[in-house]
Amino acid sequence: MNGMGVFVAIVEQGSFAAAGDILDMSQPGVSRAIARLEARLGVRLFDRTTRTVSLTEDGRRFHSLVMPLLAGLEEAADSTTRGAAAVRGRLRVNIDPSLARLLSGALIGEFLRAYPEVQLELVTRERLGDLVGEGFDLGLRFGEPPVSHLQASQLMDTRLLTVATPGYLAAHGRPRTPQELADHRCIQYRDAELGRLHDWAFHRGRQRLDVTTEGVLTVNDVNTLHSCCLAGEGIAQLMALGNEALLAQGCLVELFPDWPDERLSLYSLLPPRMQPPAKSRAFVDFVSRRIG
Repeated sequence: MNGMGVFVAIVEQGSFAAAGDILDMSQPGVSRAIARLEARLGVRLFDRTTRTVSLTEDGRRFHSLVMPLLAGLEEAADSTTRGAAAVRGRLRVNIDPSLARLLSGALIGEFLRAYPEVQLELVTRERLGDLVGEGFDLGLRFGEPPVSHLQASQLMDTRLLTVATPGYLAAHGRPRTPQELADHRCIQYRDAELGRLHDWAFHRGRQRLDVTTEGVLTVNDVNTLHSCCLAGEGIAQLMALGNEALLAQGCLVELFPDWPDERLSLYSLLPPRMQPPAKSRAFVDFVSRRIG
């Protein structure tokens, strides 16, 4: 086993011992392979203690360079031996919490039945983090992606609605204009990726209106935002996507339908390479088709 393969196995498995089990190598053999690779590169790739193994800064940089190359080789071999349409292997996906609410178990089961040779790992987190360095094949995030080396593609968009429950409106009155939100309890959302509170902005064609809101509750995840709004704790801004039934049943009331043009887009984020692996393309296409 070459040093790069051992290196990737340690990153994916989290320890030298676990990598040895996967590769059928002894732990001293794994250590020797990494020592040779570190000597050849002239850098230390891992910080090692008796309990933990973590990538050094040089290790993270090396990993970000190696993974696209190895993925490309894997895809080339797969295309050669089984055809370009082969969808198989381990697929690790970084999922936005807003999307995780929409990916029901039934939908995930549908994907796994369609592609029985895929081993899928979904990791839901507020922050994207280091997509390549942490071993993800793919990221799916709502909101404008930051400028980076990742390949970003817009998959779809949805309206962002300002909503409240009938119970809240009965108790506090209904604001007639966005400006009147200043007199209401608005649930604030702290965007983990941006590190600040979400802006309350309203769009109508080219017109944009920014509103300062107040509230006694601030949350940092969309599931809490959603449940607190449904409990009548205040006014919130939620995606239309996934809330269609609640709006149709009257459980949520859209407050400003005359400001219809605030949008939120879903993006796929892929490590830089000439051609994304078939397993990544298949999952992106599935989500676009079934969610969009």
